[in-house]
Amino acid sequence: MLYRDWLLKWLENYVQPSAKQRTYTRYREVVEQHIIPQLGELELSEITPYVLQCYVTEMLKTGNLRTGKGLSSNSVNSIITVIQSTLKTAYTLGIINEYSGDKIKRPRSCEKNVDCFSLSEQKMIEQYILNEENTRLSGVLICLYTGLRIGELLALEWSDIDMSKGELRVNKTCYYGKDNNGVFRRITDTPKTKSSIRTIPIPKQLMSYLGVAKKKSRSTYVVANGSSLVSIRSYQRSFALLLKKLHIQHRGFHSLRHTFATRALECGMDVKTLSEILGHKNPTITLSRYAHSLMEHKKEMMNKLGSLFLKKGEK
Repeated sequence: MLYRDWLLKWLENYVQPSAKQRTYTRYREVVEQHIIPQLGELELSEITPYVLQCYVTEMLKTGNLRTGKGLSSNSVNSIITVIQSTLKTAYTLGIINEYSGDKIKRPRSCEKNVDCFSLSEQKMIEQYILNEENTRLSGVLICLYTGLRIGELLALEWSDIDMSKGELRVNKTCYYGKDNNGVFRRITDTPKTKSSIRTIPIPKQLMSYLGVAKKKSRSTYVVANGSSLVSIRSYQRSFALLLKKLHIQHRGFHSLRHTFATRALECGMDVKTLSEILGHKNPTITLSRYAHSLMEHKKEMMNKLGSLFLKKGEK
């Protein structure tokens, strides 16, 4: 059997029925754009460890379809995960006699740099939104004080906020992609992991702001354009324009989440609590991602300890 034929059967029978729509769409794009063009015409028996390793090397050199340059290590590792899953399923079913996916030498993954706003920049952003009374940008304030991802923010409805308890429930996210019929549209789904389903206590100061915003709202969604939904790209553009207007260096919308985490650590929040609020699978992820922020907190604590050090002449 050609690897191309098995890939399509695997997608149809083993991914689509059990995975989230977003996962299926991502896997299908990886298969169609990266795997089939390079490996699809090979027989399954020809997919050897050496063939796979040469393919990985090629992806690292010229795998980017847009620029012709190499794909990042993280992107290549995502492709390897798909290949391994297809081959393991084929081996389990007896379609191939040996599983070779575990012999791939993965490139070292690189943790992305965490880019956040300084405290002064954050205050400039907050002051502008509050002074302009721009409720459409209220989501920026919400992200700064809850750490929501943009998909979680734009899927957030007023019914997800308990005004009496001061709590926000994250139980869904939205993204734009092709549905099962190949139509590109907004898709709302549950978060990708169980840990992403969470309840976040809202600071009292933000609660009073949200109470006023809710009275003015004409939508069931917290972030809306009047009564219309706001797309992810549109909201990202609005945020970029805000930064330009304030003469603040451009950073992606996700930097708001990083800023929340950094401020939380600076205020002394423990990593376990922060990890649960961010929806990470475990505190180790939080520690590795925000080690630089935690180091500043450690220095402050050590300097406080150092204040006990006796000066010359003291008893």
